[in-house]
Amino acid sequence: MRTVLLASLRVHTRRYLAAALAIAVGVAFIVVTNALASAARDGIVAGVDLPYRDADAVVSDIDGSQAAALVDRARERGDSAAVLGWTMQQVSGDGIVADQVDVGAVADDSRMRWQRLVDGRMPRADGEAVVDVNAAKSLQAAVGDVIRVGSGARAAEVEVVGTVDSPSASVSSSVYLTWDAVSAITPRFFVDSVAYAAAGNTGGLVPALRAATDGTVQSVDDFVDDRTQELAQGVDVLGYLLLLFAGIALFVSVLVIANTFSILFAQRTRDFALLRCVGSTRGQLLRSVRREALVLGALASALGLAVGAALGYGVVALVAALIPRAPLGAVSLDPRWLLSAYGLGVLVTLVASWLPTRRVSQVSPLVALRTEEVAEVSAAAGRMRLVLAAGSLAAGLAGMGVAVASESAPAMVLGGGLSFIGVLLLGPLVVPALVRLIGGAAGRFGGPAMRLATGNAVRQPRRTAATTASLLIGVTLTTAVLTGLAGARTSLDDEMKSEHPVDVTLTGSTATPLPGDLLADVRGADGVQDAAAVPGVLAKVSNGVGSLTLLAPPGDARVVERAALPRPGPRELVLPYDVAPDAGRVTVLVGDRKVRLKVRTSEGFGTAGLVAPETLRALGSDGTRAVWVRADDDADPEDLGGDLDALAGPVAADVESGLQQRAYVTRQLTILTGAVVGLLGVAVVIALVGIGNTLGLSVLERRREHALLRALGLTRRQLRATLAAEAVLLSVVATVLGTVLGVGYAWVGDLTLIRPAVGGGLRIPWDQLAIVVLVAGVAGLAACVLPARRAARTAPAEGLAAD
Repeated sequence: MRTVLLASLRVHTRRYLAAALAIAVGVAFIVVTNALASAARDGIVAGVDLPYRDADAVVSDIDGSQAAALVDRARERGDSAAVLGWTMQQVSGDGIVADQVDVGAVADDSRMRWQRLVDGRMPRADGEAVVDVNAAKSLQAAVGDVIRVGSGARAAEVEVVGTVDSPSASVSSSVYLTWDAVSAITPRFFVDSVAYAAAGNTGGLVPALRAATDGTVQSVDDFVDDRTQELAQGVDVLGYLLLLFAGIALFVSVLVIANTFSILFAQRTRDFALLRCVGSTRGQLLRSVRREALVLGALASALGLAVGAALGYGVVALVAALIPRAPLGAVSLDPRWLLSAYGLGVLVTLVASWLPTRRVSQVSPLVALRTEEVAEVSAAAGRMRLVLAAGSLAAGLAGMGVAVASESAPAMVLGGGLSFIGVLLLGPLVVPALVRLIGGAAGRFGGPAMRLATGNAVRQPRRTAATTASLLIGVTLTTAVLTGLAGARTSLDDEMKSEHPVDVTLTGSTATPLPGDLLADVRGADGVQDAAAVPGVLAKVSNGVGSLTLLAPPGDARVVERAALPRPGPRELVLPYDVAPDAGRVTVLVGDRKVRLKVRTSEGFGTAGLVAPETLRALGSDGTRAVWVRADDDADPEDLGGDLDALAGPVAADVESGLQQRAYVTRQLTILTGAVVGLLGVAVVIALVGIGNTLGLSVLERRREHALLRALGLTRRQLRATLAAEAVLLSVVATVLGTVLGVGYAWVGDLTLIRPAVGGGLRIPWDQLAIVVLVAGVAGLAACVLPARRAARTAPAEGLAAD
């Protein structure tokens, strides 16, 4: 049988190329999924993982003395330890005094310094410091200046030797000193974490650190994952993304490879029958085919790894070029994913070759030599398929109903998966029916080519359904996620606007009102679209609130509001959540004027309280107490915050930026959208290969039919048009069905996850879905190019003479 194996690989090279391509694409899909998921993860955690990239472990849940002990331990052993955290200190210099400035520490080891140098150099001694480039604006500090950090006897004068950018999402500070200098200024240092890097072998580092400290010791990856989930308010977006992509990649790969092998072995029925007639046993036949599959799977999977790696980098780069606002990070291919992809490619090839071969080998040689009839849906296997489909659909719909009722994400995923399996099992019924419907309508305008294409597409229902399955999965997933993200973006945007109706607030906190020229200065800052002056007064509020600025927004302040601010009644006081007392009423005192007000809570207007205009008149307004800012849509939150801090510092105004909070949420959604766009590109490639493989193999199978059509007068152009129409029909049907299913699943996801969290409703992105339909149609048309050319090149006489 070894000779038969080699001869089979040599004789059926063209057909095996189609199977090898299916295997390679399946493996490549898994690798590309890893590339997209890693790039999305890198983009989402950008800034979170930056301080820990050169560390081997992270220690958290410790105080300043324990952090100092870890630094001493690292110095004794030649290791490196960077303390990440801050202390609030007074910073003064050149007439500027800032009471509450966050002061952090730079690492001793230059490799552990995550801050990005903008100007000057990093500190080399305890008497030197670097300042965040945006904080330098408000502190009016430049390279070469001497500033005083701290107060009392512990205060230290340090020279500013550089300015830095602080891109971390959780541990940035305004001023950075060496660790020893910070320790000398104050023992009260809030420690977020300590990044620890070993000089030698890191194998036993985590257990050793756990023995040396009472804190929590984690690997860098575990710590970053936990911190990212914490910033995402407990939702492990990356985990869901990885699991979803991995599951879809595996499922689509199995379908494409199994479909290709099923067609391939169906075409070799006569070959298998002839081997049985000349003495081959069923066992020998099975072993021979499995060896073929093993060799083919091993070679094609290796090719798939290389293609997937190249395609992964290319897809991420293409998404970055097409969607610059989707900050996908760097691609990092995980060796575990690569080994799994290779192993799955070989395993799936063996499984995909197992079932079709068993069916062929169980047929007697004489029966197998006859023309094989297409199994009808009414056969026993078809009835079993219908029973399984009905069961899967019922269980899936029930699961999604439970998910909506209980707001359960696992129930939603399970229900969606079961219902989709039911749709795939019903494919031999649903897909041909849709092909007849669409093809029949198009046949009135498409002529004979469209009518022939419709007949060819529905001739073998199972093959037609299997051909469209890969594209159906890709379109369904893409439509569901795009629609879900569109609704989530709208709902979250409305929620963030409601929580932060004003982009940036500058609120006075002293007895003196804000100067009149501040409004003009704010309006002149880069990134400011408009600004409004808000009158108010500094008051004393009972029940432990203390001194607080009260504001009465004028009518022209509405031009800066993203959403409507609460408008208090004449006897009401609206306070921020973190300021409001437990009591429902408070006494407000301004000089000898006193009023009793009922407390409501809200947010988004800074560190102040809101009262009605008549209440403010009764208390006595003394001028502008706040400036509210509306930013340009493309304004950089950090740069704008730094510019406004510089204006607010000299007048002792508190700055609060809701723009930064909204920008962080928007960044996460944009990254996920970019990853979905990349997934759409991969789905298009999968669909092109799946449809192209089926059409290519069917061209070989239908050589006599095509030759007869040519002999009866069909031109080469008409034959190519027929195959093109067939491919487009299959693509359109898969796209329409996938779009309907995707919108339905997005609706269930909206009811299960989005509405309970932030309200809102489903929003269908018609423009994006139109692009999906267009891209899928073009993919189907492109898939038919090579098969159509091959069919058109075959002369009628040659095709009729083919065995």
